[in-house]
Amino acid sequence: MTKSAFISGVSTGIGEASARVLLEQGFRVFGSVRKAADAAKLEADFPDRFTSVIMDVTNDKAVQKAAATVEKTLGNRKLDALVNNSGIAVVGPVAHLPVEDVIHQMDVNVIGMYRVIQAFLPVLGMDKTREGKSGKVINISSVAGKIASPIFAPYSMSKHAVEALTNSLRRELVWYGIDAIIVGPGAVKTPIWDKTDDIDHTPFKGTDYEERLKTISEAAKKMGEGGVEAREVGELIHRIIENPKPKTRYAILNKKFLMFTLPRLLPTRTLDKILAKNFGLT
Repeated sequence: MTKSAFISGVSTGIGEASARVLLEQGFRVFGSVRKAADAAKLEADFPDRFTSVIMDVTNDKAVQKAAATVEKTLGNRKLDALVNNSGIAVVGPVAHLPVEDVIHQMDVNVIGMYRVIQAFLPVLGMDKTREGKSGKVINISSVAGKIASPIFAPYSMSKHAVEALTNSLRRELVWYGIDAIIVGPGAVKTPIWDKTDDIDHTPFKGTDYEERLKTISEAAKKMGEGGVEAREVGELIHRIIENPKPKTRYAILNKKFLMFTLPRLLPTRTLDKILAKNFGLT
C-alpha cells in the first residue's frame, strides 16, 4: 500500500523540500498552506499524489477540517506520518519585546502543534478500527530547543516546549504504537533568512540593543547562507519514517560538534560568556 504523510507548512523551506522527497519516493502527501497559490508548484508536479489543505495552525476549525480531509481520503487506513513543520521565529531582548509578540510565538510553535497533534492522533492509530501500522509524529524543533541564545528567548522557549511535548507524547502513546520523534535542525538554507532585513526594530529603538540587533540580523543571514540544504532535512525525515526503530531525536546541522555537541558539554557560565561575546553583548 502507498504510504502517506501530512506535513504542515509546505509553502517553502523544510516543508516543501520534505514533501518533494516523500512524493518522489511514492508517498501520498497532504500538505498545509495558508494560501492556495502556495501549493501550486507541488500540485502541478504531483497532481495524483499531493493534496493541499488551507490551514492555519492557530485556527481550530481549520485544523479539524484538515484532519477530516485526510481521514476521508485514506478511508480505513492509518496515516504513516504527521510532520509538524509550521513555525515562526520571534526575536528581540526580553526587556523590550512586547508580550503580545511572545504570545503569538507560543501560539504558533507550541499550541498550534499541540492542536494539530490532537486532531490527527485518531488517523495515526488511536482509532483502532483503522487498518495498517500506527504512524509517527515528527516534530521539527531546532538547536534552539537545547541551546538558548540571547535575543532569541521567545523562539528558544517555544522549541524547548516542543522537545518536552514530544517526549511526553511518545511516552503516552506507547500502547497505541504511535511514535514521536524530534528533528532539531541548525541553520537551514530557506527563504526565512531573506526576511531578516524586514524585522521591525522599532520596539528597540533608542535602547542599548538597537545597533546590536542590526549586527545580529546580518550575522543570522550569513549563518543561513551556510546552513544545510532543506532537502537534507527532508531526506532525514524520509529515513525516520522508513526506520522501524528510529532514534528519539536527530540533530542535523553543519559543524555539528562545534555548534551543538561542544556547547552542551561546556559549563553554563562558560557558554554564557561565549554567547555574549558572539552576540556583541559584552
